[in-house]
Amino acid sequence: MLHAMSSRAPRGLSHLPNVLTLARLAVLPVFAVLVAHADGGHTLWGAAVFGAAGITDQIDGFLARRWHVESAFGKIADPLADRLLIAVAVILLWHADRLPLLALAIPLRDVVLVGLTPFALRRGYRFEVNFAGKAATWVLYASLAAVMCTGAGTSWPLWIFWWGVTLAVVALAQYVQKARREVTS
Repeated sequence: MLHAMSSRAPRGLSHLPNVLTLARLAVLPVFAVLVAHADGGHTLWGAAVFGAAGITDQIDGFLARRWHVESAFGKIADPLADRLLIAVAVILLWHADRLPLLALAIPLRDVVLVGLTPFALRRGYRFEVNFAGKAATWVLYASLAAVMCTGAGTSWPLWIFWWGVTLAVVALAQYVQKARREVTS
């Protein structure tokens, strides 16, 4: 039962959220090889690795908040791991002709965000993932895994992908608005 869980980390498990984040980073090369060597981006193993990474994203954040073991490392590494996995998936699936050129806006947005975040942090920005950003990540994980599981020409995963892109744009607008309020000159 969820409500019966302690709000403190069980002995020896306080680092588990960061370990899960590091595991997502560690599987990135494995995932990339699976997709790169797949027939036209169709890879059930790649989708399984990608889906498992998406699930660990939910688990590590839940545990960190539940156990009150959120860390500065986790606040940066967790979204970075997600951004890298999603960016690699988009680039490789685009290369396999499974996503249109416009899909590359996702990794481009991520490069801009990763590049600007340290600058904004030094100027007083408090990095906090917003709900639209979390929702975009969930939807993008699901849609990209679906693209990998389906055959070329299947359109429904792309509709979900574009819904994720829309949520990512909304999240970006919210981050920019928050940064304008918080960042000092």
